[in-house]
Amino acid sequence: MAILLLATLLPMETSSVVAQQSTSKKLYVAYLGEKQHEDPEKTTASHHDMLTSILGSKEEAIDSIIYSYKHGFSGFAAMLTESQAQQLAELPEVRSIKPSIVHQLHTTHSQDFLGLDYIKPTGLLHDAKYGDGVIIGVIDTGIWPESASFSDDGLGPVPSKWKGTCQAGQEFGSNLCNRKIIGARWYDGHLTPKDLEGEYRSARDAHGHGTHVASTAAGVLVPNVSFHGLAAGYARGVAPRARLAVYKACWISGCNDGAILQAIDHAIHDGVDVLSISIAGPSEEVLNGLHAVNHGITVVFAAGNEGPTPRTVTNASPWSISVASATLDRAFPTVFTLANSTSNLVGQSLFYGPKDNDNWYGIYNSSCFDNTSVTINGTLASGKIVLCYNPKPMMTKSPPFYLLDVVKTAKEAGAKGIILATYAFDMLDGFQICGTMPCVLVDFDVATHILYALKRNTELVVKVNPALTWIGNGVLAPKISTFSSRGPSPLFPQFLKPDVAAPGSNILAAVKDSYMFMSGTSMACPHVSGVAALLKALHPDWSPAIIKSAIVTTASNDQFGFPILADGLPQKTADPFDYGGGFIDPNRAVDPGLAYDVDPKDYTPFHDCFLAGNSSCESESRNLNLPSIAIPNLKEPTTVLRTVTNIGQADAVYKAVVQSPLGVQISVEPSVLKFSEGKNKQSFKVTFTTTHKVQGSYLFGSLAWHDGGAHYVKIPLAVRPVLSNIYYSDV
Repeated sequence: MAILLLATLLPMETSSVVAQQSTSKKLYVAYLGEKQHEDPEKTTASHHDMLTSILGSKEEAIDSIIYSYKHGFSGFAAMLTESQAQQLAELPEVRSIKPSIVHQLHTTHSQDFLGLDYIKPTGLLHDAKYGDGVIIGVIDTGIWPESASFSDDGLGPVPSKWKGTCQAGQEFGSNLCNRKIIGARWYDGHLTPKDLEGEYRSARDAHGHGTHVASTAAGVLVPNVSFHGLAAGYARGVAPRARLAVYKACWISGCNDGAILQAIDHAIHDGVDVLSISIAGPSEEVLNGLHAVNHGITVVFAAGNEGPTPRTVTNASPWSISVASATLDRAFPTVFTLANSTSNLVGQSLFYGPKDNDNWYGIYNSSCFDNTSVTINGTLASGKIVLCYNPKPMMTKSPPFYLLDVVKTAKEAGAKGIILATYAFDMLDGFQICGTMPCVLVDFDVATHILYALKRNTELVVKVNPALTWIGNGVLAPKISTFSSRGPSPLFPQFLKPDVAAPGSNILAAVKDSYMFMSGTSMACPHVSGVAALLKALHPDWSPAIIKSAIVTTASNDQFGFPILADGLPQKTADPFDYGGGFIDPNRAVDPGLAYDVDPKDYTPFHDCFLAGNSSCESESRNLNLPSIAIPNLKEPTTVLRTVTNIGQADAVYKAVVQSPLGVQISVEPSVLKFSEGKNKQSFKVTFTTTHKVQGSYLFGSLAWHDGGAHYVKIPLAVRPVLSNIYYSDV
């Protein structure tokens, strides 16, 4: 449309449009490299001087710089025209300059499911003293400080290492920080007045997402929590005595790179131990988090909510932990009855209508979809329960993409309820807007039963009972959530992502003064952040790489002998592109036996290669000492080097246990590792050779080191055999 419009303009008008485009400003992030000065004020002054050389005025330079980065690296975010950005890029001090990208946010019983029993704590939770003294930084939409989840009752003084601040703002005084929320900052320098509509110009959370994330990671114990009686019990975070540092870099309009980088820079200065960042989407991953890791901070990201489509995983940088979402052993069965039927039908919902509900409603069968949009006939649906039965679109789209639209359209049509046929029940939180109107998910078998009953009796009526809470081994869990993004990473296929899975479906946590369900890898991320905090409390000398290795190498691939499944079409046995090392097992991570440690300097060759704009940096990353191996282009025999550090008993012998991908031969040299006092590091080579030359798809396997006892240190493998670079068989 823009091209057609420009074609009709007169030459003078065209020139004015081009001129207007060249003078319009937007936020750019300039990366200069490592810190230039120990004195942060000198770094800021140097940024002003550099920009003055481009803009010609120091005052204009000061006004243009929105955020200045000086603790993790040297750089700044500034409002510039395209031509000014190009001039800045030509300065020898500038290593890269790119437009600041806007990222999207990815939204009780889960702690028990992870084996972290608060009432009778054993293992990690007990030994780590509930995470006391560890500081979790949360980069998100802010926090609701009055929530009971952030009470500081019983907590000791603020850790002495804390150097942060409690930044006051709209309806958020500095007195609202306490011994739980020990600091808060907010970043709105890049926002327009329109962006701030409906927001608080402070760390107060208007969205709810940041509060939910923070309470999941580190909320204190709160009794008698439920969603209208559903999922009743205690609410608490994974590390309930850890402290929270809040960085509001995300707003209703999204999360801007410039603000995220400023938050990370401040977190480095402030002294956080773990950064929880539930953000995914287009990413400047090289800049987001590396400098925090260089300062000993474990960085945890959400993997993204674009599943079950392959190649959708985000936040795939090797120094961070990317978290997939999985379900819990909790369901909300909802029984409904057809008139004159001898059997009940069951779906799932969050319906909390009155227990003595005796309302019977007629049924209106609708496809609910017209091409790509949701449509429901208001005349026919009014006063009835709508049966949405349309397998084709509902079996090609993940439920999150149409659930809210169906509810909204049904309400507008005057419907009394919805029975929606779909293929996955791992995201019910969208039904919270139904309130006391029954909205039920059913599988296609149940929907077909209703459909045929309706054909036999067009006057058929139905009654829906309130949902129940069902917890325990009868619920097959965990399963990888339908919406959870899958590997391989389109940006960094040489790194196997995601790293691990954690609870992310239907998580009940704090939102403002209440508690609500949210689903997403955003909810899985703080579970891992909390576990990282517990491990840091128990092992303060562990590096971010050791913490990551402990989490990945001890993760589970089965539950009660059943393999972990991945929801989608079709449902399948999960593989490393669904869950990395597997589903997190916090208590096993306490004592992993061996660890894949990384000196942060080892990331530099890859970081610099990618920053230079090279399309492939595989050679700089193959031997990064990661707890996984991915080979996206296996043509000739390929050898990968890894090193393990013994962090268990000094005298130990480990033997290699290899599960080779089909069609690939793997040799490990040496195949036995012997550790002793003073000899706690051992290196080994893993060689991959195809046994059948074929242009193949990704194949999966594993390599474990077993000491014959409790330690089984397993890493996932992903290999794609390739004959030619001009043709791939997988899509």
